[in-house]
Parts: sequence; C-alpha cells; structure tokens
Amino acid sequence: MTDATTLPLWIGTYPAPGAAPGSGEGIWYVAVDTADGSVRSERLATTLPSASFLALHPSGRTLYAVSETSAGTLTAFRLEEPGPDGMPVPAVSGSVPTGGDDPCHVLAREGDAWVANYGDGVASSVAVDPATGDLAAGSVATHPGAGDGPVADRQAGPHAHFVADAGDHVLVADLGADVLRRYPAAGAAAGAEGEIAAVLPPGTGPRHLVELPDGSLVVVGELDARVHVLSREGDGWAPASSTPVCAGADAGSDFAAHVTLSADGSRVHVGVRGSDVLAVHRVRYLDDGAPTLEHLADVPLGDGAWPRHHAVVRVGHGADETGAGTELVVVALQGRSELAGVRIDLATGAGEVVSRHRLPTPPACVLEA
Repeated sequence: MTDATTLPLWIGTYPAPGAAPGSGEGIWYVAVDTADGSVRSERLATTLPSASFLALHPSGRTLYAVSETSAGTLTAFRLEEPGPDGMPVPAVSGSVPTGGDDPCHVLAREGDAWVANYGDGVASSVAVDPATGDLAAGSVATHPGAGDGPVADRQAGPHAHFVADAGDHVLVADLGADVLRRYPAAGAAAGAEGEIAAVLPPGTGPRHLVELPDGSLVVVGELDARVHVLSREGDGWAPASSTPVCAGADAGSDFAAHVTLSADGSRVHVGVRGSDVLAVHRVRYLDDGAPTLEHLADVPLGDGAWPRHHAVVRVGHGADETGAGTELVVVALQGRSELAGVRIDLATGAGEVVSRHRLPTPPACVLEA
C-alpha cells in the first residue's frame, strides 16, 4: 500500500542478459520511500517484450509502453481497477505497430502519442482519445529521418532517439544525423519531412534533452560525451556552449544517457554510462542572459552500473534552517539490474547512493505513477 511517505513508480525493463525479448521482462510497479529512497514493495504489473520506455497520458488513465524490438509496437494499458497494493492493474486497451524498428522513446500528449524508432530513424505518431488516452482508430503516421554523421559505427544513418513536447510542435533528437527535427504536433501528414530546428556539432549524437525556463535547450551528446546548451535563434535553436558531461569525460568510453531538470530549474542531472555516474551541473546565466552549465559533482553509481534512465522523485527533503535541502533521484541501473536511490545536496550538487534494489530484469525507465 502507498501512503504519504511513499511514491509509486512504474519501471520499464529489458530482457535479462542473453535472453530473448518476451522472456519475463515487462512493467514493474514499485513503491519508493521518499525519506530514505528504499523500495517498500514491488510487483510485476504486466509482462511485455523489451518494455524499454513508458509514458503516462495526461489524464492518468492510460499507460503507454514501447517494445524495443525490430518491427516495434506501442501498447496502451488502461489504469482503472486498483490491485491489492492500491495501485491500478494495467489492462491492455490497444496495441499498434510503431512503423519503425527498435522504438526507444514515447511521448504522451493529450491528443496523440509520439514514438522515436532508433533502428531506422522513423518518428511516428498515433492519435489518442483526449479524455482517456485510448489509441484511436486509424493508421500510424510515420516520418522517416535522413542524414548521417562522422561516427562510422553509430551514424551511418538516422537514429531517432527522443521526442520532446514543444507546444504546437514536437522536437525529435536524431542521434545519427546530429540534428533536432521539428514536426507539427497535430496533423503532420505521414511521410512529411521535419524542419531542421537545430544542428549540433558533427559527432555529437544528440540523445535526450530538456527545456530551460528561458526556452533554451540542454541536449546530451551520447557520442561526444558533452552537454550542449542551445539558445533560441529565430524560430529554432543554435549551439551556445557545451561542457564535458562529467569529470574526465572521454568520447568513445563515456556515453550520456538521460537528462533531467530540477524543479527550480537551477540544475540538470545526467546519467553517464562508462564512468557510471550521475553528473550534476548548475545552470548559470551570463551577463548577457545566455545560459551556460557549470559542472558541480559526479555521484558514483557502482561498477558496471550503466545508468539508462532516471527520475527526480522528491525535492526539498530535509531542509535545514538555511533553506538548504536535498532531492531524491531514482536511477535505473541496467548493468546491475538495480534501482538506485541517489540523494543530492541542493546547494553543492554532491550526492550519494542511499539505497539499492535489485529487479529480476534490467530496469530501463523510471516513471512517476
């Protein structure tokens, strides 16, 4: 059961190492103690092949999951009847092909869901019922990517990796072509080529991004091991500054994964595979108003952690008389098949792992329920 001191999370997972998709992985429900970061309870809510990324419809009534397989799928689950632990039991309400290979990200909006298909670079969208999130009848609109980059083994073609909500548009990060593409969020005709909204330095490998309060973007480069700040320029964005993703970052050995923004907009957190740390950067604004990042600290996550995704689940816990406090970040450690609770000091960015919880299949996504 959940109470005032626990927070329910949905966890997407990959198959166990060496196992085929559909061999026991799926979507887990866990309840996290917001005081100490420990997992109080868990259950396998439903099995689903390679359920690597999850999203919740704004209504809270439908949970989406992509299956990261060739000829990928998007599955919708209705969340209505509570289980013994007080959390809804997901019931499949629909499933559609994503129109691409190896989907790795899904964005849930009121009237549609967008999917990034990594394997072939296709971005796809499907209409949903605005009231319930149910998948609407009709075909999936697919939008092929194009282009390549200088990193031969990773950028031979387009690789859509992330879709961000930008109001009337969505932004698709293309790791293979070093660009952000923009599509009309509703009514984009199938096959429509996205406008280039931003061009990253060659070999960046843009993976995930967050928007700063002033409208600038923070984009993590999976391939160049840097964090890039993009400022508004006309109707798009242009690179303004960049910094190594963590101390001693090495392109080819360190691979940035997910990025989050603190509730007050003053810090970003980046999971780094290779060095296996959660890097914390402060957002600073120069005299001319341009944003930049200042690296604060790296939190070691353990050998072989391979942090895939994370979520900030509690802010301001334990504030003292100076107003200082901490935030709790739950990190999916794919390499260790663990969820790690990381407590970060709001003032310094320093942190430590305060809890670990092992799952039978490697966690890939952390979503607040």
